[in-house]
Amino acid sequence: MSILIIKNADKFYGKNHVVKSLNLEVDDSEFLTILGPSGCGKTTTLRMIAGFETPDKGSIILKGEDITYLPPYKRHVNTVFQNYALFPNMNVSENIAFGLQQQKKDKATVDKKVTEMLAMVRMSNFAKRKPAELSGGQQQRVAIARAVANNPAILLLDEPLGALDLKLRKQMQFELKSLQQQLNYTFIYVTHDQEEALTMSDRIAVMNEGVIDQLGTPEEIYNSPSTEFVAGFIGDINKLSGKVTAQNELVCNGQNIIANTKNIPNGKEAKIFLRPENIFITQSNNGIPGKILQTVFAGTHTKLEIQLSDGNIVHINEPVNSERRYTHGDSIHLEVKQHTAIIFE
Repeated sequence: MSILIIKNADKFYGKNHVVKSLNLEVDDSEFLTILGPSGCGKTTTLRMIAGFETPDKGSIILKGEDITYLPPYKRHVNTVFQNYALFPNMNVSENIAFGLQQQKKDKATVDKKVTEMLAMVRMSNFAKRKPAELSGGQQQRVAIARAVANNPAILLLDEPLGALDLKLRKQMQFELKSLQQQLNYTFIYVTHDQEEALTMSDRIAVMNEGVIDQLGTPEEIYNSPSTEFVAGFIGDINKLSGKVTAQNELVCNGQNIIANTKNIPNGKEAKIFLRPENIFITQSNNGIPGKILQTVFAGTHTKLEIQLSDGNIVHINEPVNSERRYTHGDSIHLEVKQHTAIIFE
């Protein structure tokens, strides 16, 4: 069941059409991520849901109520920002209690809720500390606890992991997803980070120039992108060209590739998108010929940069436990896993 419905929403900043006839339905208790590059309209969309921006056209429906023109404080949503926006003069408990006190809740109710929130985000031992005495990850937990203390219908998160270092960011991805499942809340998360989106989301809305190019599960977005933009934006990708020779068969660099050619007629040129993990070096001489340009050790695998016979360059991942070792200048042949190529006319 949809908890939020955005209908034909448009937003202009002067002549700049930032969000274009946007339609989106968010399911109750799901983790939805709005993903896209800078300037695609994702943060503007979030701000319209929060009430910080008003759409020039269209409507926003929350739990059956039209909230398009309601001010933020009258909407049953809360927002966690990238800078957390904690009150520096208040300790952790006071920060969490603030929203409840604004609702005139009695002290016993506030104290009980604060205790619950502290335990939920594992910050009970830091209740009396000020924000300046906390790490970035701890501050984020406090910001989330403060946001969910009011039991919002939807929690909005605007790139909240952007200020954290890489290791902590990865840790917090799992913590956020676990917290969302524990609370059974609806999370709408905005980011430009593909790994965050793939790791945490039930569904991903990929935005491009003010519109949603594709809405689907992480598996659908990654393995079956519906547009060239989504294919190129999500994960690492190699872009090649070929020609359709038969149904579900193409020729690339003189070699056959088995893939879903959709409705592309025989003889038509096609764009071929290949994930690095779906290309491998074969000991056969029947594969696509190429030459090693560079090898980079990446811990769990070695990244190989390979120039093909037509001059195109591809990147593949070779397992580090492989008995084979490749160096600059080595001649090799490549094979593509069947039915893994992503094809566009």
